Amino acid sequence: MRAPRFVSGALLAFACGCAAAQSVPSTFGTIVGNGLLCRDHTDNIYFYNYFVKHFGNWYKHEGGAYWFRTAGASLWGTEISEVMVSDDTSTFIFVGAVAEAKPEDLEKAIIRQAGTHYTVIDTSPYPVREAKPASRIVYFDTKSKIYCAKFKPLPPTQPAPVRQLK
Repeated sequence: MRAPRFVSGALLAFACGCAAAQSVPSTFGTIVGNGLLCRDHTDNIYFYNYFVKHFGNWYKHEGGAYWFRTAGASLWGTEISEVMVSDDTSTFIFVGAVAEAKPEDLEKAIIRQAGTHYTVIDTSPYPVREAKPASRIVYFDTKSKIYCAKFKPLPPTQPAPVRQLK
């Protein structure tokens, strides 16, 4: 038995929409790369919508972040397998990515392509690297995680009510 014509057309449109959501946009390097280097305003809603549009729905929600798979993506000549963006439970707004390279190699690639230099900021066996204004590279098993985190702006507070004297 054949599916009605409108059903197969709807399935085809759905399949095309899914395929389109999985393509790496030409703006990935500019938008996500600059976001990870803290070169732009960090807006978690903007990045969330960007990731959903280009990579489909998040596959996990963990550590105060939505995680997206990014098959075929690369930054600074390094494969980027996942990106993440903060939810609203954290005191920080952040955007991050998992690079398929050791932190030392990712740092070298960024220096080569973007000119951003990192400083080791601790003496642990797996040191954190930080660049100005706040981009960090950390160990993530045998890979790297790079992220930009900024304090979440607090909503404006209302002044205390003025006491009325009678």
